[in-house]
Amino acid sequence: MLRALLLAPFLLLLIAFALSNQQMVSLSLWPTDVSLEVPLSLAVLSIAAVSFFLGAVLVWFPALRHRVRASQAKKRIATLESKLKAHEKLDPAVKLLTGPR
Repeated sequence: MLRALLLAPFLLLLIAFALSNQQMVSLSLWPTDVSLEVPLSLAVLSIAAVSFFLGAVLVWFPALRHRVRASQAKKRIATLESKLKAHEKLDPAVKLLTGPR
C-alpha cells in the first residue's frame, strides 16, 4: 500500500511532464548522418530510463560477488548444522559442549 502511495504521485508527474513537452526535437548521432525527430518528453524520459537501468546494472554486478559468497556461506552453515546434529545423536557429551538450543 505504501508503495502505491509513493508511486502514484511520481507517475502523475511523469504523465504531466510528457503531456506538457510535446514539441518535436531533432536527435542526431554526431559521426553519422542519422537524425530522428521525436517529442521532447520521449527523448528526455528514454534517456532517463536508459541511465536508470545502466546504473542498476553497474550496482548489481559488483554486488553479485557478495550474493554468491552469502549463498555459499548459507550452504556451509546448513552442512555444519546437520553434521552437528548427527554428532549430538551419536555422543550425548556433545550436547554439553554446544549448550541448550
